[in-house]
Amino acid sequence: MTPARGDHDARRSEVSAAVWRVLADRGFGGLTLRAVAAELNASTGLLTHYFPNKRALLAYALDLLDRHTVDRPRPAAERTSPADGGRALLRATLLDILPLTPEGVAGNRIWVGSWDAALTDPELAADHAARYRRARERLTELVAQAREQGDLTGEASVAEVAAGAQSFVLGLVVQALFAPAEFPPERQVELLDRYLDGL
Repeated sequence: MTPARGDHDARRSEVSAAVWRVLADRGFGGLTLRAVAAELNASTGLLTHYFPNKRALLAYALDLLDRHTVDRPRPAAERTSPADGGRALLRATLLDILPLTPEGVAGNRIWVGSWDAALTDPELAADHAARYRRARERLTELVAQAREQGDLTGEASVAEVAAGAQSFVLGLVVQALFAPAEFPPERQVELLDRYLDGL
């Protein structure tokens, strides 16, 4: 007898939650079929219905991480409205990438941990590059809006400014994760504001 669709969806939801808990606790280095099975109190055989191998598990985990990132709260953006101007929206978007809260630290630790897994597999690396490209395209739209409103000036193209902003913020994420005492939230905000002033 085939399981009901609702049962299948419920099990998939349980599996997703278990994958996320393993990522949060152990990072990508500790993400294995055995670890997820232990989290579910299930056999690894059950998981092969979802992930035939480790690579499939990693690909799924990267997609899950992407969904969590898209769906997570964005406090700076939520406090900003289009009436505040393009630069304010750009700043809010960049602030929401930084590890300024415990949730932001946890999410960024998982992202940085995912880089090694992605870089060892050309297909996963291409997927990751596409994710960063989409984020850069969103930043490009915000830079263009800020330029149109006169909030940002300069000679560089909007695409170059967006690429620079993304690179700056990702570099700051790494610094803050490795040296949190040197890069507490208030310093991260200060450095971002100085960067934007330089634009």
